[in-house]
Amino acid sequence: MKLKTLGLSLLSAMVMSAGAHAADYELTVPHVTNIESYNHQSLLVFKNFVENHSNGAIKVNIYPSGQLCSTARECLSGVQAGTFDYFQTTIPELANYWGPVGAFDLPYMLRDDRVAECVYDNQDFLSDVRANVLEQTGNLRLMMVSNSGGWRNFATTDKQIKSPDDIKGLKIRTVPAPIQQELVKALGGAPTPIAWPEVYTALSTGVVDGTKNGIVDITMMKFEESLKYLILDGHAYMGGVWIMNNDRFNSFPDALKRVVLDGVAAQNQFLRVYPKWKEYDAYETFRKAGGTIYTPTAEEKKAFQAATAPVKDYFIEQAGEDGKAWLERFEKEIKACEASIDADFATASK
Repeated sequence: MKLKTLGLSLLSAMVMSAGAHAADYELTVPHVTNIESYNHQSLLVFKNFVENHSNGAIKVNIYPSGQLCSTARECLSGVQAGTFDYFQTTIPELANYWGPVGAFDLPYMLRDDRVAECVYDNQDFLSDVRANVLEQTGNLRLMMVSNSGGWRNFATTDKQIKSPDDIKGLKIRTVPAPIQQELVKALGGAPTPIAWPEVYTALSTGVVDGTKNGIVDITMMKFEESLKYLILDGHAYMGGVWIMNNDRFNSFPDALKRVVLDGVAAQNQFLRVYPKWKEYDAYETFRKAGGTIYTPTAEEKKAFQAATAPVKDYFIEQAGEDGKAWLERFEKEIKACEASIDADFATASK
C-alpha cells in the first residue's frame, strides 16, 4: 500500500513537473483566414516542426480568423511593433513599406510555377530583398516568398472574358493595391477595392461583375455560387510574403535560428504543393456549379500582355530610379531561371 502510494506520488510529481516546464521562447502568430485555409494549415506544419525539433524550447501560438488583428495591414504593423512575431502578407501590401517590391507584382512577368519558385529560391536575390526591407522598416524580416493560392485569374459573373476588350466597362474587385488597380484600368475595367471578407457579398449582390483570384481561393470561399466564367490568364503569381519580427528572430541562439529557418522551409514546401494539389478539385467544383473555364491561346495571352504594358510604365513613374533598378533585377532573375529551365528541358527531352 505504501509502495502504491509512493508510486502515485512520484507519478503526480512528474506530471506536475512536466506541466510546469514552460518553453524558453514563444511565437505569437496571427492570421485573418479560417482554420481550413492553406495559411492556417501551413502554420500547423511550421508549429509541428519547430516545437518538435526544438524539443519544446519554442512554442508557436497560432491565432486564426482575425482574433488578434482583423486586416493584413493591422497584423503587419503588429509584427513591426513587436506585438506579434510572424505573419503572412502579400507583395502589394509589403509595397506599402518598401515600394520597389511592387515590381514583383507586375502583370504577366512570371510564366509558370517553376520560374517563380526558381526566382524566389535564389538566396542571393532574396537576401538583397531582405536587407532592403529591413533597412526601410527597421524590424520586418523577410523569411520567404511562397505561394498563397496559385495564380490570379479573371473570374466573372455574367460574361466570358477571352480578350482585353471583354473587360471594358466591367467592375472588377481588386486588392487595395495600386498595381492591381492599374492593371484593371489598363484593360478598360473599373477597379473596385473590396476587403477579402466582403467579396462574397459583393459578388452575390452585383456590386462587382467579377474578381481577380486563384481557383483555390474561389472555391474555398464559395464564390462559384456567383462566378460563372473563369479565364486562366495567370496575370499574377500570388506570392505569399512571410515576415518575422527581426528582433524576435535575433533573440534565438544559432541552433534555434536553424530550427526556425528549417521550419519555414517545411512550411514553404506545403504552401507550394497545396494549390497544385487542390486545383483539380477546385476546377471540378467550379464546373459542377455551372462554371465555364477558358484557357487563352498564346496569341490571346500576348494581347493581354500588350494591353497591360502601361502598368509597367506606371510603376516606374511611381517608384523612381530605385524601383526601376529593382524591376531590371527582377527581370534579370526571371531570364536566368527561364534559361536554366529551358536547358533542363532540352536535356531531358533528348
